Amino acid sequence: MNLSKDALEILKETSRTFYIPISQLPFGLKEAVASAYLCMRAIDEIEDDPDLDNLTKAKLLRRVSLILQEAVNHSSFHNFSEKWDLNISNLPEVTVRVGEWAILASETIAPRIWDVTAAMADRMANWADNNWTIHTESDLDRYTFSVAGAVGLLLSDLWAWFDGTQTNRTEAIGFGRGLQAVNILRNHSEDLDRGVDFFPDGWTNKDMQVYAQRNLLLADSYTNSLPSGPARNFCQIPLTLAHATLDILAMGQEKLSRSEVIELISRCNNLA
Repeated sequence: MNLSKDALEILKETSRTFYIPISQLPFGLKEAVASAYLCMRAIDEIEDDPDLDNLTKAKLLRRVSLILQEAVNHSSFHNFSEKWDLNISNLPEVTVRVGEWAILASETIAPRIWDVTAAMADRMANWADNNWTIHTESDLDRYTFSVAGAVGLLLSDLWAWFDGTQTNRTEAIGFGRGLQAVNILRNHSEDLDRGVDFFPDGWTNKDMQVYAQRNLLLADSYTNSLPSGPARNFCQIPLTLAHATLDILAMGQEKLSRSEVIELISRCNNLA
């Protein structure tokens, strides 16, 4: 099995939601977006691992960041896992193989993916150091930029690299922030169970819903500004699911059913 095909299989196992729009992208762009998604999913798995203490999470994340910063070209990632210098035997496959995901994209754009992933891993390590303590909306803005707003900026860079599409970068940040805010709402109870609260002091679900909606409006403008084509098709699916999830959370339901997800994705594909 070649690496690109193997990466799509791992992507399918980790996120069926993103597997569909990524697998539909044209050659070149598909590998670049898959590389970005899997690299970031790799470090996200470290951040969310319930069996790792915060000190270990921070060490692992900073080690990944340093290795990415050392890279010169694709050959720099040979034997990536041997460079960790830490026990990684219990980490998920998507994390252990992050060095492989780093070389999926063309060398003309891969360094940008390494840069964003390295910066994100370093920021995640800082958040692990302080147990993701969020007191104010400014703290929340910093966190959502760290793990999602920066992804929106990277996507804009990927669209520009592929076909020259230019986007509003403030709206790109809102795209990432909006999706992340919906995730925070959806996972709030689970996060509290593991001792993490992403809600600013005194915030209710209603406050976080307002925050999410404000950023999703930017995400709407961002997506609608994209020309018809692969970039717009890619953004439309997670954005549609985010809006639908926010709606059902506001009605007191926990999450979309699998049949509802499939129907919404099908509707997006029919509009493409």
